[in-house]
Amino acid sequence: MFDHGLVIERARQLASQPYARPGPPLPAELDQLSFDAYRAIRFKRDRAFFRQTKSVFRVELFHRGFLFKTPVVVNLVRDGVPAPIPYDPSLFDFGGTEIKGRLPVDFGYAGLRVLYPLNRPTVMDELAVFLGASYFRILGKGQQYGISARGIAVGTGDDKPEEFPDFREFWIEEPGANAADLTIHALLDGPSLAGAYRMTITPGDETTVSVGATLFPRVEIAKLGVAALTSMFFYGENDRAQYRGYRPEVHDSDGLLVKSDADEWTWRPLMNPAQLRKSSFASENVRGFGLLQRDRMFEHYQDLEVRYDLRPSYWIEPEGDWGPGRVELVEIPTAAEIFDNIAAYWVPEAPPKPGETIRRNYVIRSLKLAENLTPKARALHTFVAEPRASGGVDQGPENVRRFIVDFAGGDLGYWLDDPKRVVTETSASAGKINAAYVTPNPETGGFRLFLDHELEKPGDEAILRGVLKVGGATLTETWTFLWKRPE
Repeated sequence: MFDHGLVIERARQLASQPYARPGPPLPAELDQLSFDAYRAIRFKRDRAFFRQTKSVFRVELFHRGFLFKTPVVVNLVRDGVPAPIPYDPSLFDFGGTEIKGRLPVDFGYAGLRVLYPLNRPTVMDELAVFLGASYFRILGKGQQYGISARGIAVGTGDDKPEEFPDFREFWIEEPGANAADLTIHALLDGPSLAGAYRMTITPGDETTVSVGATLFPRVEIAKLGVAALTSMFFYGENDRAQYRGYRPEVHDSDGLLVKSDADEWTWRPLMNPAQLRKSSFASENVRGFGLLQRDRMFEHYQDLEVRYDLRPSYWIEPEGDWGPGRVELVEIPTAAEIFDNIAAYWVPEAPPKPGETIRRNYVIRSLKLAENLTPKARALHTFVAEPRASGGVDQGPENVRRFIVDFAGGDLGYWLDDPKRVVTETSASAGKINAAYVTPNPETGGFRLFLDHELEKPGDEAILRGVLKVGGATLTETWTFLWKRPE
């Protein structure tokens, strides 16, 4: 009988052997497919798995080709008995693509798609997709794909080329007629490690994935990124360097939120930097982190096609004690919105060593509105400007920047009747703060922070921090920002 222990044992055995790259090369007509040609290969909806049962879940498969070359074995588990799905070309409509000869039954697939009546009872919507390396995406009601989750990240943003382990095999438990969730097991394999994953997907307004990961390193791993997230930030209100056209903002996520073991909430707006940047948020036992799309106003994007205002936020909630480590944020320069350039993940303080068994459990929440994550007031907007009066014609000094941050929510609205009691506490890792003050913002029901910061030399950089307080009580999350004076 199948159980998750079998996947764990497979992963343990894999890790004890040298890594072997999977599968023979693709036929040329699949290997050289363009994006449009690959997209034209579609799984036939009337052949979806579980359609003959009374379950509301359906599963479709992706064909190998284009960028998705690694063969993936997909098993269905019925009454505890797993059976692989043999390769069958009749499952697909190939559009204009012609494949010469017959492909073997063990040719495999590229990944899988889960369908569910997420938005309307009579329409099967995409709920989750597992496609490419260890990437997967989930959606809640009214959301559109943007950010991605990853089974693991190895060496992201380091000097050496990043490693991309693959989900090599899946086992999908057949859901019952009244099942409210779907459980998928996955075997991960890569040059540095192997692993077993158990993922239970629960659809809804806020779709969740409960993840149990058991990892076996082959070698010592200098930087292992657990519960990894990948997103895109091209430009936004705080970073207009790439602005062109009619769309004021273009991004799948606009900030990183971290909850520490000391119950401090830290918000870091994202940027599209001139050079790769890495930022760390250390914690003895992190309680949560995620890449969020806080700005939900269509007017701020003006894009009817891709609807950045409907992209989900992913929030990671660790289960149990993960121990000392850090949340790391990587921001990579990009000149186009088609490239994911943002990554966030948790890194253990001690590098994993071969022979160890690493277990980490967590929940991924796919959110449309994330106001209720933190009980404190949130940093809604971050603007970067020259330090001069509005309407002034003289340029401000090039070594000084003005940061304007809008805080709203929590208990801030209560203090609008007594605004002088709201003060700011700010700091900078380098340079000096020339001015910092707070003013009420009746348009947001909160307060606006103004902070002028000076850096001495071109190329200098500083991490800025700011919170709002009344007396000794902290009213807001901690806003933090990294800025570098142009060289």
